[in-house]
Amino acid sequence: MQDVVWVSIERKIMQNTDHSSESNMLRSELELLIKERETLLIIAGAAAGLIAELSTHDLPIRTVEAADLLATTINKLSEETLQDALGAVHARIDG
Repeated sequence: MQDVVWVSIERKIMQNTDHSSESNMLRSELELLIKERETLLIIAGAAAGLIAELSTHDLPIRTVEAADLLATTINKLSEETLQDALGAVHARIDG
């Protein structure tokens, strides 16, 4: 009987260890994703600020096309994400 109880306890310990390992792995992955999001917000905010300040009159056509692609992509962001991105670089776009 004691052997059966001991085996049951060992199984529960192993299950808890597995859950703990999974939790730690998920926590690490979540932390990585949060850091990557912060970096991407900074990039998007800086890009949005740059696009807002560009004067396309003096730029080569290929540069204007690249800026247009960037602006189109930035415009696909939700308003909340765009505001987070601008906030990440302490920028504001008037207009």
